[in-house]
Amino acid sequence: MTLRISSEPPQWILGHRSAPLRQALPLFGTAGTRRIEQAAQAMLPPHALMQHAGLSIARMTLALVPHAQTIWLACGPGNNGGDGLEAAMHLRQWGKTPVVTWLGHPDHTSADAKSSWQRAVDAGVTFAEKPPEIFDFGVDALLGIGASATATSNSHPGRAIEGRMANWIATLNAATAPVLAVDAPTGLNVETGQASAHCVQADHTLSLVTLKPGLFTADGRDSSGEIWLDTLGAASFGAPDAWLAASPLPTQRRHASHKGSYGDVAVVGGAPGMTGAALLAAGAALHAGAGRVFVTLLDNTAVAVDCLQPELMFRRLDALDLAALTVVCGCGGGTAMAQPLSKILVSAAHAVVDADALNAIAADRQHRARLAARAANGQPTILTPHPLEAARLLATTTEQVQQNRLQAAMQLANEMGCTVVLKGSGTVIAAPGQVPVINSTGNARLATAGTGDVLAGLVGARMAALLGNSATGCSATAALAFRAACEAVYLHGQRADQWPARSMLTASGLARSLGGETAD
Repeated sequence: MTLRISSEPPQWILGHRSAPLRQALPLFGTAGTRRIEQAAQAMLPPHALMQHAGLSIARMTLALVPHAQTIWLACGPGNNGGDGLEAAMHLRQWGKTPVVTWLGHPDHTSADAKSSWQRAVDAGVTFAEKPPEIFDFGVDALLGIGASATATSNSHPGRAIEGRMANWIATLNAATAPVLAVDAPTGLNVETGQASAHCVQADHTLSLVTLKPGLFTADGRDSSGEIWLDTLGAASFGAPDAWLAASPLPTQRRHASHKGSYGDVAVVGGAPGMTGAALLAAGAALHAGAGRVFVTLLDNTAVAVDCLQPELMFRRLDALDLAALTVVCGCGGGTAMAQPLSKILVSAAHAVVDADALNAIAADRQHRARLAARAANGQPTILTPHPLEAARLLATTTEQVQQNRLQAAMQLANEMGCTVVLKGSGTVIAAPGQVPVINSTGNARLATAGTGDVLAGLVGARMAALLGNSATGCSATAALAFRAACEAVYLHGQRADQWPARSMLTASGLARSLGGETAD
């Protein structure tokens, strides 16, 4: 293995800007990151990696706030604090006024951190017991990935965030000055994205060596702000804990094609009082490019036509050839969904199971057996739960699901033998035998009624397009279903990211935007 120390500036990964991510990026938790760090350190002189990290932090600071003068660096007792000390030395040499508050001591820290402390002292950096009353920029170099070993759960009894560290976090969060977190915001578990009671709310995070899963899911995106990566030249190796989703490759319809080339979708749902949910899913499938879209409403009194979407074809369930269809079921289904679900799970060529269909599966073990039979028969299924629905399926609580979204999604995928889309901030897509994917698009505009139904319809359309005419084996169809889920989730969030700033996002507008429009 060769090691290249890069002099390139950090790479911007994710933030408020809507530039698409061109390639999937590996995500490593604490153990994987430590392994890569140790391999890099073994090929470098002592202290070299910390020197590169400190230089990167200092460069990042100047790039973000070139005119800032007083820069407060809150440094912890370990190597994350050492990185901050090294950065302070550079900032002082470049004419800035860095003020360091340090929780460490030169006699009780690592050799690298002690060397950086000495370099900072020799450069004339100001050390203080308290944060400056006024500062132009704050640097959180307290714990970094060490926060994942803090007392954020009963199973991680490491350093507790208390005393001066907790006070400094509160000061950073109350400041009007922007804040840069080094490696990860202190208090954020980089494995799970769970934030502790004391967690830095950073405007920017400079992730060093690797990107970490917790930056992109659960509380991670709110706590991390814009995310940047500097690998410090260390080469990633070994299996990642997850992948950060990239933009799907553009597709172009062949001139010599017809509606049968893009798959048929049937939407089954819409019990009395909830027909809108099924129509939203059907409209999403239509605008996302499905060749034909059928609708089976569970409200027998509903009018069997949508005058605003006359392309939708309304049918009774017994009139559909389920074995030739991608069936999206559960949207607005209510308790009425339990009766047709058995037939769908047995017969549908491909299935997207959402909302009340998920609740029916959670309540009936026979449905679980039907899911297992589908997996064995090569009939791919995608489940699209939000955290509460996932908790019901796993017989646990929403809080436990949210405490480790990656683990919950993988457990559900393995138990059900399906691709699972665990919705939320940093949607997780998991499937048996696959490294999970964390989606990199989407924002709080999606927190409105009906957007989940739109996602279900979009997943169905992508599934139909990829699998509609395929005659592949079980493993190939499962892989294509996983790909369909990843692409649909990315596109769904991307539309929200591209939404006009002064226009309210609605589910119906979102569905129409899949065909090119971006507002009501």
